[in-house]
Amino acid sequence: MNLTPMKPLYPAQTLIPTSKTINSVKLEQPHDIIGQSLEKTIDKLESHNLSSSLSPSTSMKSNKLGKRWMEYQGVNNWEGLLDPLDNNLRAEILRYGQFVEAAYKSFEFDPSSPSYASCKFPKTTLLDMCGFPNTGYKVTKNLHATSGIQLPSWMNKAPTWVSTQSSYIGYVAVCENKEEIKRLGRRDIVIAYRGTATCLEWLENLRATLTHLPMPCKRWRNFHKNLTAPPMVESGFLSLYISPCSYKNSMMSLQQLVRREIGHILQTYANEPLSLTVTGHSLGAALAALTAYDLNAVFVRLPINTVISFGGPRVGNRRFRQHLEKQGIKVLRIVNSDDFVTKVPGFVFHDDGHVVRNQSVHVEVVQSWIRKMMEKEEFLYAEVGEELRLCSRDSPYLRNIDVATCHELNTYLHLVDGFISSKCPFRATAKRFLS
Repeated sequence: MNLTPMKPLYPAQTLIPTSKTINSVKLEQPHDIIGQSLEKTIDKLESHNLSSSLSPSTSMKSNKLGKRWMEYQGVNNWEGLLDPLDNNLRAEILRYGQFVEAAYKSFEFDPSSPSYASCKFPKTTLLDMCGFPNTGYKVTKNLHATSGIQLPSWMNKAPTWVSTQSSYIGYVAVCENKEEIKRLGRRDIVIAYRGTATCLEWLENLRATLTHLPMPCKRWRNFHKNLTAPPMVESGFLSLYISPCSYKNSMMSLQQLVRREIGHILQTYANEPLSLTVTGHSLGAALAALTAYDLNAVFVRLPINTVISFGGPRVGNRRFRQHLEKQGIKVLRIVNSDDFVTKVPGFVFHDDGHVVRNQSVHVEVVQSWIRKMMEKEEFLYAEVGEELRLCSRDSPYLRNIDVATCHELNTYLHLVDGFISSKCPFRATAKRFLS
């Protein structure tokens, strides 16, 4: 049997009309008179910040955030900012999306290359080489993840793309530009993760059973001492996070790499206002949630800790979600209703364990029984954080709404760029990110 490498979900393969064609396209979904008026007004107001003629690094920047920066980092759970979508929040989401995009662009996808699954660019020029020269951030550490799946010895003869266990997964970056720090209202630390790319990462995604989180330090054990049962997370995601890395003879796991780098950065900038933003797409979104959880449990005085998740799968059970909330971690999940990945793994029940009103007692008993069985089978997951729900079908520019297109990062950025509100879902001028 001939093995061929799997095609990555990024970059997007969707083709769109030329700009002249786009300008003549009308929204497929009718809007009422109020919706049309609102859309025109918002388009005019956004013409400066969201013009497609601007470069990505310029057009994705919000206005000066100043004293409101904590609101945009989720300190109030983005109350009043999601529907309708606040323009500054939109720009911040797109800005963090470009950091995830850089993690993809810097990954060596070519299986014939001797540097397959490594980072293509040096840290000093990574963001520049990826097309984002004016972010104001400096990459301080490349990150690698390792699959914990034990391969049989005969797999050593398999192609590199099949047997590669450790791979470049993302990076840590710190805002260094004084003007950008002033605009943001603080110095921001970013951890950005790409999505699934290697064969073993795909296999880890399929290990959907929940497993208990390890408790490696006394503070973490004290944090969970009152639990009847500790939090549980997806086995494959945890494996990628804690398995020792074999990259360049290093035995450090992704967890250890992140802890060491963040510890160093926190010490360096201890006297400044800081924020920590962990962002990722797909598998990277799952790792972002684990990373935020882990760092909050380990560091006593961690700055405001925010997760920006693009197209992420479910990560853990209800207790995992409860303790994310207890730690004060803010999670914003950007979800495409047409994206299958956001609906897996496992099953989700109501928070209180009960069915919706007006259903029979018999149905409630059956659901309760199913819930207990699912907990025993370790497949009962819970959604985390706040949700910004989008839909591929709202965009008049997406020609092929297939499984791959609905999950691509470019699709998510396009939908964020176009979303107005649940009543007026898409700006007619939103046409970026699909080239």
